[in-house]
Amino acid sequence: MSSVQLTNITKKFKDVTAVEDLNLTINEGEFFTFLGPSGCGKTTTLRMIAGFYYPTAGTITFNDRDMTKVPPEKRNTGMVFQNYALFPHMSVFENVAFGLKVRKLNKSDIKRKVMDVLEKVRLEQYYDRQVSQLSGGQQQRVALARALVIEPDILLLDEPLSNLDARLRDQMRTEILRLQRDFGITTIYVTHDQVEALTMSDRIAVFNMGKCQQVGTPLDIYNNPVNDFVAQFIGETNLFPVEPEITDEQIKVYKLKDSNFKIHAKHKKSEISDDKHSGLYMSIRPEAVRLKNEKMEGNNVVEGVIEIVQFTGASVHFFVRVDKSITVRITRLNKGPHTYFNEGDKVFVQLPEEHIRIVPKAGE
Repeated sequence: MSSVQLTNITKKFKDVTAVEDLNLTINEGEFFTFLGPSGCGKTTTLRMIAGFYYPTAGTITFNDRDMTKVPPEKRNTGMVFQNYALFPHMSVFENVAFGLKVRKLNKSDIKRKVMDVLEKVRLEQYYDRQVSQLSGGQQQRVALARALVIEPDILLLDEPLSNLDARLRDQMRTEILRLQRDFGITTIYVTHDQVEALTMSDRIAVFNMGKCQQVGTPLDIYNNPVNDFVAQFIGETNLFPVEPEITDEQIKVYKLKDSNFKIHAKHKKSEISDDKHSGLYMSIRPEAVRLKNEKMEGNNVVEGVIEIVQFTGASVHFFVRVDKSITVRITRLNKGPHTYFNEGDKVFVQLPEEHIRIVPKAGE
């Protein structure tokens, strides 16, 4: 296993800056995810760690060893690509054994190592089958086995589940996490799928436009986003621009822009200072919003009308118009038809102040 240190990493392609001044530490044995939209710099960063790109500036170290200009074949990393990059004319065994043959291991060691890793990915009975005869999920496991069999210090995965259907993606998330725990290997995972990142990661780095916006555990990222981009990109949220009105040590009162609706928000002294940011937003997750057909006690209660009801099975989403320009999204667990509201119902919405997060505009 290796730790990975990225220090002041910048990568430019001619006049385009793909990654700018990135500083990250990835610990030994950690499952670390790069998360962000297309073109945000996450795959470029992964390829620099793999050695396929060299950074324009900055240093990359594995366990304090400078790897910035070391070629890929000397980094002892295992890579799983988005398209798997398997050899279609070879059998499962031959695909997995390829890296070991390049390292010139003897035949008995190759057979032992290949069959051992195929057993771990539950493909030992398919060892002599052509990879073109396998399903997408089986091909994914072959690609994982080929990366793991060389016993790499670091496992790199570049959106490995994007070509699978939804149910198979769910299964493979569990499979990848099981293998990572079994091998105890430092793993860096690239995805644009928030669910993958939240369910699999020890820590997440959220990227946007070449910059790392926030690093933290899934709980940190979800519950305490540092700006409007992270709040909106990770899961669902109600995000509204606000202006500060009253401030003291425990309570802040904000006014929603273009509205008379005032918001009370609990905060800590360490949170953002209003006078340093020109753009402030209120963020609250849909599952934290309360919904009733009668008025509730406390602050942040407003009357509205249900415009849209979306039934998803496990939960129900309600979109409540509380003002000409404000619609609040609310998510409730499905506890049976007797708990449903209907489109057109008049209801009361409460935004609990302890669940409100005031965040600055990204970049400020």
